[in-house]
Amino acid sequence: MVLAVILFIMVARLSWLQIFDGPTLAQAAKENRTNTFVIQAKRGTIYDKNGNVLAASVECKTFYANPREIKDAQKTAEILAANLGGNASDYLSSLTRDTTFVYLKKKVDADVAKKTVADLKDADINGIYTLSDMKRIYPYGAVAGQVLGVVGVDGEGLTGLELQYNDVLSGKNGEKVMETGLYGTPIAGGAYEEIPAKNGMDIMISLDINIQRVAEEQISEGTKKYGAKSGQVTVMEPKTGEILAMCSTPLLDLTNTANANSDAFTLANVTKSYEPGSVMKVLVAGLGLYNQSFTPETVFSVPASIKVGTDTVKDDDKRSVQQDMTPGEILRRSSNVGAVMMGKALGTTPLVEGFNKFGMGTKTGIDYPGETAGIMTDLSSITSTTTGAMSFGQAMSVPTVQTVRAFGGIANNGVLETPHFLLYEGDKKVDWPQGEQVISSEACSQVIDMMRNVVTSGTAVPAQVPGYDIAAKTGTGEQASSSGGYKKYNFFTSLVGFAPASDPQILVYVGYNGVGNVAYYNAAPTFSVVMGEALLDLGIGTTQ
Repeated sequence: MVLAVILFIMVARLSWLQIFDGPTLAQAAKENRTNTFVIQAKRGTIYDKNGNVLAASVECKTFYANPREIKDAQKTAEILAANLGGNASDYLSSLTRDTTFVYLKKKVDADVAKKTVADLKDADINGIYTLSDMKRIYPYGAVAGQVLGVVGVDGEGLTGLELQYNDVLSGKNGEKVMETGLYGTPIAGGAYEEIPAKNGMDIMISLDINIQRVAEEQISEGTKKYGAKSGQVTVMEPKTGEILAMCSTPLLDLTNTANANSDAFTLANVTKSYEPGSVMKVLVAGLGLYNQSFTPETVFSVPASIKVGTDTVKDDDKRSVQQDMTPGEILRRSSNVGAVMMGKALGTTPLVEGFNKFGMGTKTGIDYPGETAGIMTDLSSITSTTTGAMSFGQAMSVPTVQTVRAFGGIANNGVLETPHFLLYEGDKKVDWPQGEQVISSEACSQVIDMMRNVVTSGTAVPAQVPGYDIAAKTGTGEQASSSGGYKKYNFFTSLVGFAPASDPQILVYVGYNGVGNVAYYNAAPTFSVVMGEALLDLGIGTTQ
C-alpha cells in the first residue's frame, strides 16, 4: 500500500511536470541556454535625382561582453578605450557587472572592429564578442541633413524623409538564437536558429545635391551677414513640383547630431508659419486680371496713404503725393497702397476665395513630416480691414512652401503642382496627382510680364542673373508681436521668382526672418546666387 501511494504520487508529479508545467519549463530551460540577438535589416539607400548616394547603410559591428568570462577587467577596458574611444572607466562598470550579457559599443566601423578583436586576442582576453550590425553613412557629409533626417540606433527613421518613408526604407529585422553554456558563454559550433533580415527598398528623391549644397552655403552665410534669426531656401521645378533643394537655418549635420539645435531637425519652410508680405501682391494682381476686375492698362490713382480699418497704410518710398499707377507699376514699386486698391477692385469674396484656390492656408501635401496649414481668416469672419491687409500679405500666416506652390502655379500657366521629393521606390516611378487649374494662362502671362519689370527696374534689381530673363517679386512682411501689433524693424523678407520668364524651368524662394531691412538688401542678392547655380547646374542657356 505504501509503495502504491508513493508510486501514485510520483506518477502524478511527473504527469503535472510533463503535461501542465512542461511547456513553461521547457521554455525556461531554452532561455537559460540561449541568447537571442537582433539581425538588423540593411536600410534602403537614398539617391538624389542624378543617382548620387545621399544616405546608405554599411555593415558594422556591435560589441558585447559576458562579464563572468573576463579575468582582467582593467586591461580589457584599456584595450576597448584605445580602440573604441572614451576612457577605460567608461567600460569598467559594464565589464564588472553580475550578468552574462552587456552591450559595450554599437555601430563600430568594420575596420575598427577588426583591429579591436585582434588586440583583444593578442592580449589573450576572452568574454568580448561582436554582432553584425548596420550604420547609416552620408557621402556628402552635412549636406541635406534636414531633408534626409535622422535614423535612431535601432535603425528606425526619426525625422525627415527617413521618417516619412520609414516603412519603405527600413525592411524587416531578423534574429539569431545562439546556444550558450555555463554563465551564458556562446558554445562554439553549438546549435542556433537564424531568421534572415529582409533588406529595405532604395528610393530616389528629387534633390540635386549640387544645388542643395549652394543653397545651404548661401543661406548659412546670409543669415550671419544680414543678422537674421533664421533663413530658408527652396528650389523647385514649377512644372512638376519636384524640389531640387530645400533648407532652413540652423542646418543639421547628420554626422554630428549630439549638440544640434532643436530647430535644425525640421524644415521651417514646411513646419513654421510667417506673414508673407508683398509677395502676395502677385496673387492679387493675377486674380484681378483673371476675374477681369482690372486690366494691365487700368490706371489706379494711388494716394500717399490709405486707411485700412484704424491703421494708416503707406508705401516704403515715403511718397507724399498721389500718383497714377497701373497694376504693373504697383508691383514694380511694391506699393502697399496700390495693392489695397487692387484688392478693393477685386472684391472681398473673390480675393479670399482666390487665395484659397491658390492653396493659402491649406497643406500642400508635401511628403515631409510636420507640415502646418498656417492661419487664414475664414470668409465669414473677413472684415474690410482684413481684406485690405491681406492685399499686401499681412493678416495671414502661412509656411513658405505654400507661397512656393502658389508662385509655381503662376509659372505653370495657372496649374498648381504638389511640391514633393519622392521620385522612385525601387524601380517603380511614383506618380503624383495632376495639378489643378487656378487661373488662366493668359492672366499668368500678364503677371509674369509685370514681374519682369520688378527685376529689371524695381525692388528686385539685385536678384538679376546676367544673361537670363528673370521674373520675381520681393516681400517684406511685418511679424506679429506677442504683446499685440507688429514688431518694429523685425521683418520676414523674401524673394520668389522663376526663370526663364518666357518658359519657367526653375523657381527659387529665399526668405530671412528677423532682419531690419527690406528684401532688396538681403533676400534678392542670395536669390541671384542660388538661381544662377540652379540654371548652370541644369544646363539652361542664357535667354538675353
